[in-house]
Amino acid sequence: MNDATQPFRVDVVDYATALPDLRTVRETVFVQEQQVPIEEEWDALDPDCVHVLARAFDGSPIGTGRLTPEHKIGRMAVLRDWRGRGVGDAMLLALIEEAHQRGWREVSLHAQVSAIDFYLRHGFQPYGERFWEAGIEHQSMRRALSGPKAVDDR
Repeated sequence: MNDATQPFRVDVVDYATALPDLRTVRETVFVQEQQVPIEEEWDALDPDCVHVLARAFDGSPIGTGRLTPEHKIGRMAVLRDWRGRGVGDAMLLALIEEAHQRGWREVSLHAQVSAIDFYLRHGFQPYGERFWEAGIEHQSMRRALSGPKAVDDR
């Protein structure tokens, strides 16, 4: 995905090849900024996920996200200097498009409470009670990709 009006691009990447860049973003945002223990940040699912990586046009990594085999979006992270510039939106849309291409009917995620409005804007709806994960309050959310409640933003 490359939009000439944006100073970055978002691509689906090979996990093993992109691991250093994924680490740069995720460890900066989650481990350093949010104080998530590093052992909770990396899990056995990572090699089996579809990963997207946002890069500035100079090639530096600025954002990441993943799509798990359980049809969940997660590990959405954007470096501080790039927040509010459409990076998260572009990554989320890329992950949703990947899920569409796989024929999934729905995707879900665990949103940090501070990010609920971001996901609401993209058609996700909250369900269940709020809970704590890695010391941060979260809300489960989901979005239909097909059927009467689907949102089409392609």
